[in-house]
Amino acid sequence: MSLLTHPHQRSLVTTRPARTGLLTTLRPWVGFGLRRWFDIHIEGAHRVPHQGPALLAVNHLGVLDGPLAVITAPRPTIALAKADLFRGVVGTVLTSMGQIPVDRNTVDVAAIRRCVDVLERGYALTIFPEGRRAAGDMTQLMGGITYLAMVTGAPIVPVTLLGTRLPGQTAKQLPGRGAHIHIEYGQPITEVPRLAWPRTRQVVGEWTAELADRLSAEVRRVELSSGLRLPGEPLPH
Repeated sequence: MSLLTHPHQRSLVTTRPARTGLLTTLRPWVGFGLRRWFDIHIEGAHRVPHQGPALLAVNHLGVLDGPLAVITAPRPTIALAKADLFRGVVGTVLTSMGQIPVDRNTVDVAAIRRCVDVLERGYALTIFPEGRRAAGDMTQLMGGITYLAMVTGAPIVPVTLLGTRLPGQTAKQLPGRGAHIHIEYGQPITEVPRLAWPRTRQVVGEWTAELADRLSAEVRRVELSSGLRLPGEPLPH
């Protein structure tokens, strides 16, 4: 049975608390280092709810986006990241910080359960709704963010990153030292209805299309107000 139409919502919730101690400890130190290396400008941080569940919907340009979004957020946030990153020392650190691995090649039920659990416990969850590093314009979204909003009622806060990848770079390359990076938080989106079962694919699809319109418009707005532009599709590795 699809999670979109699962009648037992409570079965999606685990009893494992989020592990955020290491995240809380590292955030100021890593944030200091990032600000020393890059010229980071942040706007609209006051728009992120101070407490309670929140979905931080971040556009995805390159490899720097995940660490930057988590470290510079105005409150501690747990992030959904591709499972390939959870290997070796990096994987150990990510797991110790409470970050959530997701298999992008399937419907990852375990990841969905952990995301629902995180939100229902009142944490903020960072998610890249485009699902991959690409143009970062938010015109094409996966349905996961819609589903999570419908299950938990969490508001969706648009987060636009600009400058984390430069034109002509691959998705794994970083901008040079002193590069200007702009991070802007938009007005929370609260209109996605909190729906009990059934949440049909049609309803999820319709709201995902609506979110794509709203989030892509926010990216365009930030481009105009900041004077920075998206770099286009990344070069192949």
